[in-house]
Amino acid sequence: MAASVPSSDGLYLVPAFVGLGAPHWDPRARGVIVGITRGTTRAHLVRATLEAIAFQTRDVIETMEAECGVALPELRVDGGAAANDLLMQIQADILGRPVVRPAVTETTALGAAYLAGLAVGFWQSQDELAANWRVDRRFEPHLPADQREALYAGWKRAVERAKGWASD
Repeated sequence: MAASVPSSDGLYLVPAFVGLGAPHWDPRARGVIVGITRGTTRAHLVRATLEAIAFQTRDVIETMEAECGVALPELRVDGGAAANDLLMQIQADILGRPVVRPAVTETTALGAAYLAGLAVGFWQSQDELAANWRVDRRFEPHLPADQREALYAGWKRAVERAKGWASD
């Protein structure tokens, strides 16, 4: 459904249903939907929901980079959401850097298996495990920087409207 529209058309969804976590840390924030027009459709809302995931990821990555002084050249993803090609492309576009999906996306389970295998001597080293990692798909950013930054500025405005909504 989200792919049926070329953009969210200025619609933003901030999923602060129980407050905002990292990096905003506002337990009084509440979910908001802003930018609704008479042309807004269900597809725009679904796409805005996917974009919210990408914007939240950018919020956290930018904070991590600022705190650590290290820039991430790419984002490696895993888990169920990583199977969504449109979300991964949106993420690359919002970050302005590649998003890399591995062949095995359930890396939490794989990591536990690797640790067990190391413990019993099935694998000899972490280097041996790293050699098993394979790329399924690499998503390159296609959105021009000015458009990316304008979208992100809209996201930040929407987040500000969500903050401090609930009273104590």
